[in-house]
Amino acid sequence: MPATFCLYHHRPTPYNPRMKIFLTLLALTLPAFAVPEMPLSGAAEIRGKAGGSEIVIKTSDRTAGAICSLTWNGKEFIDAADHGRELQSASNFDVDGDIKDETFNPTEAGSARDGAGQKTTSRLLYLHASGNELVTTNQMAFWLVPGQKSGGIPARNTKPLSDHLLAKRVRIGIPSFPNVIDYQVSFLLPPGEKHTRGVFEALTGYMPAEFSAFWRFDLKTRKLEPLDKGPGEIPSPVILATQDGRYAMGIYAPPAAGAPKTTYGRFEFLHARVTKWNCVYRVTNPAGLPAGDYSNRMFVIVGTLEDVRATLDAVNRPN
Repeated sequence: MPATFCLYHHRPTPYNPRMKIFLTLLALTLPAFAVPEMPLSGAAEIRGKAGGSEIVIKTSDRTAGAICSLTWNGKEFIDAADHGRELQSASNFDVDGDIKDETFNPTEAGSARDGAGQKTTSRLLYLHASGNELVTTNQMAFWLVPGQKSGGIPARNTKPLSDHLLAKRVRIGIPSFPNVIDYQVSFLLPPGEKHTRGVFEALTGYMPAEFSAFWRFDLKTRKLEPLDKGPGEIPSPVILATQDGRYAMGIYAPPAAGAPKTTYGRFEFLHARVTKWNCVYRVTNPAGLPAGDYSNRMFVIVGTLEDVRATLDAVNRPN
């Protein structure tokens, strides 16, 4: 049986066909990751009906299978101007006990050097798309190449392509909620690296500048509240919407046994004409982070602002 990586566990677990979450052709114990002999195509599309329209999600060769487009009701929700502005995942680790900006920052879609170009430093290892479901495994590029700086600090990585893997399963629709995208990710921390701290940007969405109305959904009062532009993280789910409320996207990590404690960030980059939300969790182990998988499950909710509010209220209620 091949190995798969189970949500909320930091070690490989035997393949369980009922999970159908992640398929990886790579074993944790291999000294080097196997790569396909021929480059895989990263271009894929999945779709699912939501309200009077469809949610359509696309990936590309340019982004090594990371999501570069999400549309609903004729509106594009993802900016995708460069290799950082996708609907994607990334991680950041300390070197010698200290995390410095983006200086050891594996990123799903590619590197800063890839810019707005059509090529990516990341490497796609597996992709399957059918109907409303997408599964990928990706070897992440470091955001910086050796010699580049972030915040004036040189990259700590010594090569452009990391040994960190990112596996994801994306499914449009959950029972009773067709506008919820069930997004499950697993970061594989390779053996041989020494880190004591890690920050997992389990998911981020870079959105066009018109998504400039920021909201939080209070999990206790079950109400929407206006939110400042940050930057910053809060414990409440975040929603970014157009000013008229016709289009909105929210992020929520449903609680589960063993799941990491997540926070939600929001950002507005006026100079770049882009806004962003993210879902983040952190791990610390003074003895060293164990190799293995670090995973999370999130709901990306799409629709009008009222659709997103009502869905957050419903999925957060006890059964």
